[in-house]
Amino acid sequence: MEYQHNKHQVYLVNYHIIWCPKRRKKILVGKIKTRLEQLFKEVCKELDVKILELKIMPDHIHLFVSSYPQLSPHILIKSIKGRSSKLLRKEFPQLLKLPSLWTHSYFCSTADNVSNKTIQRYIEQQSKI
Repeated sequence: MEYQHNKHQVYLVNYHIIWCPKRRKKILVGKIKTRLEQLFKEVCKELDVKILELKIMPDHIHLFVSSYPQLSPHILIKSIKGRSSKLLRKEFPQLLKLPSLWTHSYFCSTADNVSNKTIQRYIEQQSKI
């Protein structure tokens, strides 16, 4: 990972974020998984956030991103969860059976340059379980 630069800042802000669907239902498969990945990429592009690693498991998500200092992780997560919930529930009526698509909870950890590779390896290993 390299330091990011803009006119007045030099920074390296990386977040490892994990969350799951309501009741940890194993619904993130097939077309839902594919569409969810597209939505994540759209939202991150709009927010100028780079996805370093993304693994969508049937019952949870690992997202590793590089952000900028002014964007709080809460706003990033709220944006991703909000957009994806609204659009997925509209496009896939079977998701309306859940009271909401996502839990309110999430895990978020910052990562420095040394731990980036460790986190990426961990997320990659998740898909092999």
